[in-house]
Parts: sequence; C-alpha cells; structure tokens
Amino acid sequence: MKESGEMYLETIRILSNKKANVRSIDVSEEMGFSKPSVSRAMGILKTDGFITIDENGYIVLTSSGAAIADKIYERHKVLTGFFISLGVTPEIAEDDACKIEHDLSDETFTALKKFIREKLPSSYNDH
Repeated sequence: MKESGEMYLETIRILSNKKANVRSIDVSEEMGFSKPSVSRAMGILKTDGFITIDENGYIVLTSSGAAIADKIYERHKVLTGFFISLGVTPEIAEDDACKIEHDLSDETFTALKKFIREKLPSSYNDH
C-alpha cells in the first residue's frame, strides 16, 4: 500500500476514536484535502477492501484496513513520544513521525519499542 493510502486509513482510525461515525467530509477537513480528492481515495480504499461505506456515507475500516491503520497509528504515537523525549518540540516531533512512520521497517520499529521499554523512564512507557 502506498503512503497516501496509509495516511487515509490512519486518519479514519483517529477520527473513529473521536466520534461514532466518520464520513468523507470529516476526512477531508482533518487532512485539509479537497472533497473530490478524498472521494476518489475512499473509492480506491473501498475497492481494495480496506473500508466499507454504508448508505449514510459512514466509513468503517475492514479488518485489513484496521490492521494497517492501527500499525501506522501506533508507529506515529511511539515515534512522536520518542522524539519529544529527546527534546524535540511536539510540533516537529509530530511532523517527523509522519515522515518516518511509513518507511520504517518492522524490524527497526520492534527494536525501537524494545529500546524504549528497557532504557527510558517508566513515565514515558505509560504513554
């Protein structure tokens, strides 16, 4: 899956954590993308089996879509927290996490999480 598809799925996950029903307009507003661009992306994600869209326009992640969204969202949260723990400002930490979360190998991410658990203060590990 391309980075853009992962970003859409992650955004749907984040929105679904905040509200019961997510529609394309919510995704458009959250990401700052045009409604037609989001509509095209939702069509592709639906065709590829990552989301369903009901008769009311509500978007739901399928199990495969949720797996990707959760993976990317976990990476985002862990990387952002790690960068902040290094002294990076939250805004830059967020931006950098967004850039890295899609390209980081599973092996490196697993090693990073292990390092964080073993080497960083417990207060960080509670995040």
